[in-house]
Amino acid sequence: MKKLSIIAIILSLTTLSLQVFIFATSGSNATESPNHKQTKSTPLCSAPDLPDSITFAGEKVPLDDFYVRESLDRELVFNMYRHSATILIMKRAYRYFPVIEPILKKNGVPMDFKYLCVCESDLTNATSPAKAQGFWQFMKATGASYGLEINDEIDMRNNLEAATEAACKYLKDLKRSLGSWTSAAAAYNCGEGGLRKRLNEQGVNSYYCTLLNSETTRYVYRILSFKIIMGNPQKYGFYLRNCDMYPKLTYKTVELKGQNVDIVDFAKKNGTNYKVFRTLNPWILGNKLTNKANRTYTVKIPGADGISWSKMQKNDDKKTDFITRL
Repeated sequence: MKKLSIIAIILSLTTLSLQVFIFATSGSNATESPNHKQTKSTPLCSAPDLPDSITFAGEKVPLDDFYVRESLDRELVFNMYRHSATILIMKRAYRYFPVIEPILKKNGVPMDFKYLCVCESDLTNATSPAKAQGFWQFMKATGASYGLEINDEIDMRNNLEAATEAACKYLKDLKRSLGSWTSAAAAYNCGEGGLRKRLNEQGVNSYYCTLLNSETTRYVYRILSFKIIMGNPQKYGFYLRNCDMYPKLTYKTVELKGQNVDIVDFAKKNGTNYKVFRTLNPWILGNKLTNKANRTYTVKIPGADGISWSKMQKNDDKKTDFITRL
């Protein structure tokens, strides 16, 4: 009996050891994703690597100043670990950057300003508490002053192409007035008058040297953080493939004209429905358009590919290599 007890204890210890081994092994495998296998040396959380040097719109960022470096570090940490929001921004960027970039280039505005658009709205037609609207977050008065039609029926702040054109004009005016693209970006957030007042009060001529409100103090660093992360997503822990991204919407254009137009009926006559029509034309605000000025509008309706995800995806959209830059 004593021998049997000893054998039973040995078997129990052996079984327990095997269970611990299996648990430990399965636990390590559970940390691996199908797209990115972590090594034992890869920490779950780490401080982001700051670049040795960086520019905004071709203008050098004074990273050797401790408060500049720490301000950029803060925004990098924030956006590096704001996983869900940053991933969604990257997915949208794949769709919308190809719309924004040619307009910036045509107007002579540095490409870094596409990241300003990211900071303003996360690449959505957002509405701020102050009633700024659209991808570029124009206030009503500013948008109207740069040629955007805004009324109860039409809000061109929600038309990405038109709003980007207006943003280019506004940014160029700010740069011309304030002397640098960095100041133009800051003034886009706090207003030209507000920035100029602080510069004059403090006897400085650089955004980086100026004590500003907390939002504007963080603003340019937020832009830079997205430039850094989206310029090298894998370095900062984001492993996305082309096939994970939102493909560019395909459409054709038709004219919408006349008065008292029923948008629901117009959509049906053009082979789509009201929801899809409004998704493609978010600047039209309701299901009726009185159009008192009797204007003619160019609107988007689904093209030959319709609204099919698989048809909209072109060959490049189906690639499974990890994206290296946005």
